[in-house]
Amino acid sequence: MLKKIKETFTNTGPKILVNKKLKNINLNNFNNVNFKSFGKLNKNKIFYIIRRNPTAGFFSNITFILNHLKICGNFNFIPIIDMENYPTLHNEIKSIKNVKNAWEYYFKKLNNYSLKEIYKSKNVFLSSTRFEKNMSLDMTDDQLSTYFNKIKLKKNIIKKANKFIKKEFKKNNKILGVHFRGSTYKTARGHAFPPTIDLMVKNIDLLIQKYKYNKIFLVTEEEKYLKALKKKFKDKLLFYKSFRMNNIDSFKIYPRKNHRYLLGEEILVETLILSKCQGLTYIKSNVISAAIMFAKKKIKSHEIFFGLNTRNKYLSKYLWFIKSILPSKFGGLEFFDKKK
Repeated sequence: MLKKIKETFTNTGPKILVNKKLKNINLNNFNNVNFKSFGKLNKNKIFYIIRRNPTAGFFSNITFILNHLKICGNFNFIPIIDMENYPTLHNEIKSIKNVKNAWEYYFKKLNNYSLKEIYKSKNVFLSSTRFEKNMSLDMTDDQLSTYFNKIKLKKNIIKKANKFIKKEFKKNNKILGVHFRGSTYKTARGHAFPPTIDLMVKNIDLLIQKYKYNKIFLVTEEEKYLKALKKKFKDKLLFYKSFRMNNIDSFKIYPRKNHRYLLGEEILVETLILSKCQGLTYIKSNVISAAIMFAKKKIKSHEIFFGLNTRNKYLSKYLWFIKSILPSKFGGLEFFDKKK
């Protein structure tokens, strides 16, 4: 009970599994880039280690990396992504296919240098560990999107997405991709309020009627959202088999082998599938931004907006639940134009 009370008032999030004790690496939280000389190797090269602490969501980390790839591009640094010594929420205690660096769980290395070699090299810059004020938070930003092509997916990730698309996406289908956020997004400070089930169903019905979509591909982390939309749309609904739960942060439990790795793999595969839809409906998120980037073509956008949660860490945990049961005329959730 005391632990629950503490968590409520401190708004603590999921913890990383890996507790690394680094050697010869400064662990201070730098606000800016720092230069280090770790050894005598590669005297004529300049490396730039991209590290994040604390870590965040899967695609937030990618946006962070893109900002630092931009720095590397501007100064001709050799980029090195270190998610081994600076672990993310998706790092497992045991290696995944002999890999400890979580970046390499899902993506190909940017170059052939190993972390072991880098931490013995003469000229090494350590990135800032948090977003700086002048950095973009949106990977679709023109200044970042040019660096997105440097990110290459592992073949097994692409293969899983393509297998689903080949089976479920028929040529005569016009598919609406639906990203229906729930779980911790309901309480995320300063983030857009997600819709209720009734509001999302209303939104999808209107889009089907207006744009003649005949299939729906759903991405959601909540089991009850999937069940509700299956009941409503029946065989029109498509979805990838991924982990879902109700009212529990999926990072605070460990119900299957390699659970955190699989959470990353599943959202990445689902995002690739979203990128093949003809239209997308959503509240703004990094997942949608990534789907747009993966698509490399124009997808019809149907963004919905219900306002932003408060940044107050105490009130933010309850405001969505209050608004979700109130009529709109008394401050409940309602559709409105984000531009106003």
